[in-house]
Amino acid sequence: MGGLLASPKTDKYNETGCGNGLRYGISSMQGWRLSMEDAHCAITQLPGNLKDWSFFAVFDGHAGALVSELCATELLKCIVDTEEFKKINPDLAPSLQEVERGIRDGFLSLDDRLRHLPQLASGEDRSGSTAVCVLITPKHIFFANCGDSRAILIRKGKVAFATVDHKPVNPNEKQRIQNAGGSVIIQRVNGSLAVSRSLGDYAFKAAKDLGPTEQLISPEPEITVVDRDKDLDEIIVLACDGIWDVLTNEELCSLLQNRMRCVEDLSMICNETIDMCLYKGSSDNMSMVLVAFDPAPRVDPTSKAEDENLESILVQRTKEFLEKHTKNEVTTEMVLEHLQGSVGNILSSGNWLCKIGKIQELIDSHRLACSNRGSQQNR
Repeated sequence: MGGLLASPKTDKYNETGCGNGLRYGISSMQGWRLSMEDAHCAITQLPGNLKDWSFFAVFDGHAGALVSELCATELLKCIVDTEEFKKINPDLAPSLQEVERGIRDGFLSLDDRLRHLPQLASGEDRSGSTAVCVLITPKHIFFANCGDSRAILIRKGKVAFATVDHKPVNPNEKQRIQNAGGSVIIQRVNGSLAVSRSLGDYAFKAAKDLGPTEQLISPEPEITVVDRDKDLDEIIVLACDGIWDVLTNEELCSLLQNRMRCVEDLSMICNETIDMCLYKGSSDNMSMVLVAFDPAPRVDPTSKAEDENLESILVQRTKEFLEKHTKNEVTTEMVLEHLQGSVGNILSSGNWLCKIGKIQELIDSHRLACSNRGSQQNR
């Protein structure tokens, strides 16, 4: 794990869009880390004759941001540039195997191209990145995962599919690592890297007698094809491990079912999720892409009104507490303890956690105001 800041950077990047019957929202935040190493990609219409295909991806970089940033701009290009994709005629329904091979070859092609960049070839930059992406066609969803970022598919309010994280302790991954002359120590490759597949990380791909997928770290994605069900498909989430470290698939699924009935803006729902994960102890960069199909939950006026009332009460009680404390001494725990005592019946539902970002904003503003007053008095 990299170094941490004295306090988290909570400014967020947001993006929303729609196309091909899909809506999406994105949020990313640096958090406690010294730098932002996540990247993402959202393309609702692929180029050329694949305009009714869509592509979304999240990349979690480590040891630098170079590889993750290049993945975000180059992976899709490498996939559509493969021979398999060049031959695709959407009117003739390409075989699933052809699309899978194209995705796989695109990953391997990108990894090979990046290897020859001067800063990576010289070892000056030793960064790497996970990758999780979805390619959505009119009839299928292709999930491709390389590393421990994760995607889930939600149908009828339940997790219908989830990618599997590539960890060194997984039996097949461990066997490949050992076959390549390495070992798994404290759940890391040679005691160092916490994922067993990634793009970049060329210090772990140096065995000249082994193929690219046989190295200590493999760039090969695990690909799963799911038939689309236009009546049941609701949500796809792609996120880095900063999210999954503190939320289970089912917890996030339940949260989204609630929030999408209260909030229209998908990027704001992602913001709430990230703020909640920060409160729950995530110290990593965090990125989340939320993709909604037509059957996804829509805003319900009653649920929205109840949610707005909840926020109003929490904001009012927080402000009342802060007004009684004129020194820069208030902690988040103090405020939450006060709320527990004054509106504990509301907090018992658990829905208040999606408001933790708003509560923290009020606390931060209060601290800044107290600090400014103290500085003026000391002049």
